[in-house]
Amino acid sequence: MRFAHLIDDAHPTSPGTSRARLAVVVGNGALFLDEILDDAPADLQELLERGDDEFARVKALSDAALAQGVELTSISGLTHASAVLRPPQIIAIGLNYSAHSSELNVKADAAPTVFSLWPNSLSGHDGTTAWPRSLSESIDYEAELGVIIGTPAKNVSEADALDYVFGYTVVNDITARDIQFSETQWSRCKSFDGFTPTGPTVVTRDEIADPQALHVSTRLDGHLMQDSTTGLMVRSVAKLIAHLSRSATLLPGTLISTGSPGGAGYSREPQVFLRDRSTVTVAVEGVGELTTHCRMH
Repeated sequence: MRFAHLIDDAHPTSPGTSRARLAVVVGNGALFLDEILDDAPADLQELLERGDDEFARVKALSDAALAQGVELTSISGLTHASAVLRPPQIIAIGLNYSAHSSELNVKADAAPTVFSLWPNSLSGHDGTTAWPRSLSESIDYEAELGVIIGTPAKNVSEADALDYVFGYTVVNDITARDIQFSETQWSRCKSFDGFTPTGPTVVTRDEIADPQALHVSTRLDGHLMQDSTTGLMVRSVAKLIAHLSRSATLLPGTLISTGSPGGAGYSREPQVFLRDRSTVTVAVEGVGELTTHCRMH
């Protein structure tokens, strides 16, 4: 299944007000859960917090409605919000591809590089991310596979780790490189408003046979910039979950952004950065394509 948070501006939930609503995405259509369930979860986070039985109920009722030919809402008339709206934690992994750590000239440590992204940075597919020129003109892209935890994970083994995954999404870990290399931590340089686009959907784990066999790419204004595979991760999704769960319980809804491959704009000669009116699309095979429009003022 594929879930998305979508806003229907043509049909506001109350006069003058539109909000993101949880929907099952089928092709180019959306089935809003609140149209088939009186007690529908308000968002993905609530769905996950209700547990496995709730997901089974939502899936069964959605499948039944689709089988009966329920009318879907065209996604073309809707606005995407972030694929995750209220994650209890956004955990980012740095230097998880050798090519990327080499091009940044940063040593990959024996243990994963782990930092947090701030919730204000979340934004949705086909949205616009804006930042002031006075803060940075060295804004870079990073295509990443995002992992959403489904059930509480504590001290899990690598062999069992994927059983704790609810699904996957696409993340663009947008980064102010000059700030990144002027500070000793990486949260602020990656947490400007709108710097963590996610989406367009969350794909449940049953649709992804192997998270280590997915093509990852970035196109900036139509030019291919990153072209790699999750098979080149230094530490697999399962290893990351096992490692993180040793020190903290990974709660349902936690988003783990698993690192970016080589091809960053910072390392190019000449350097290539996101500019005013740039359009960047990051993609992960089988998960989706995530587009962000850039404005620098």
